Amino acid sequence: MRVRKRVMGAVAAGCALVVLSGCGAADMTKEASPFANAQGAKTVTLSMQSWVGAQANVAVAKYLLEHELGYRVDTVQVDEVPAWDALSQGRVDAILEDWGHPEQEKRYVEEKKTITNGGDLGVTGHIGWFVPTYFAEQHPDVTDWKNLNKYADELRTPESGGKGQLLDGSPSYVTNDKALVENLDLDFQVVFAGSEAAQITQIKQFAKQQKPFLTYWYEPQWLFEKVPMTEVKLPAYKEGCDADPEKVACAYPHTPLQKYLNTDFAKTGGEAAEFLKNFKWTTEDQNEVSLMIADQKMSAEEAAKKWVEGHESTWKAWLPK
Repeated sequence: MRVRKRVMGAVAAGCALVVLSGCGAADMTKEASPFANAQGAKTVTLSMQSWVGAQANVAVAKYLLEHELGYRVDTVQVDEVPAWDALSQGRVDAILEDWGHPEQEKRYVEEKKTITNGGDLGVTGHIGWFVPTYFAEQHPDVTDWKNLNKYADELRTPESGGKGQLLDGSPSYVTNDKALVENLDLDFQVVFAGSEAAQITQIKQFAKQQKPFLTYWYEPQWLFEKVPMTEVKLPAYKEGCDADPEKVACAYPHTPLQKYLNTDFAKTGGEAAEFLKNFKWTTEDQNEVSLMIADQKMSAEEAAKKWVEGHESTWKAWLPK
């Protein structure tokens, strides 16, 4: 996600394709629910990030909290970093998928102790640069970053200003890509789609026309099943190589995704807190629900219900003893 400092957040899906400086992210912490940290009441407020994998986590947790444990569950869309502030303040009770924010972990978990680690989600996240597999098969050397400039002309778009296009998602996603392009001396321009949904639409359009593209993308993600993509190998990740955001010249790490709870909620949240600590599933589970929501256009509740009906042995283990 990726520890990672680097990925995604919530922003309006309507943002048009813009270059790096466009369409800034809003701080949505004030939209947090009045039911968060409501001591003594059977209510829970979950932070929900904009990418569909995070929505899948929340959908299933919400369904089970409501139907098995009798809680009222409220959800709030908050960008990645502001979500930590909201969690610390008790505006939300839990974040179910964090890709690694060392500064926030140090401030809130280690120093202020207002946030408590809720354990592994069970899913390992990884950000990378990807090209469509049909292009990689035609040009195998494109999968080595050292050869990307060779293909810059083929990857150029009207939005990339005469350079090759590196397609990113939302401007609110934390990404190393601008620094990577500069520090690896690549003839590319980072162009933001505006949101995960807009980026998926653009990728699907390229794939339908069998056009080449280079995109920032991440695993797990259901889109790989629809548009096979091959990762471009960046310089190998080593611990600390991404410590200075302006000097990053290495790949993104592989990161076990974490859950975090408001510390007061972790202590007094009863069965809900215990359930969320126990919540742990696989990449395959998450992708199954994500595919139902994003590709099959099922509602989050419908997708959660279908998954719950087919995986009782998995979720039964999450319930408080």
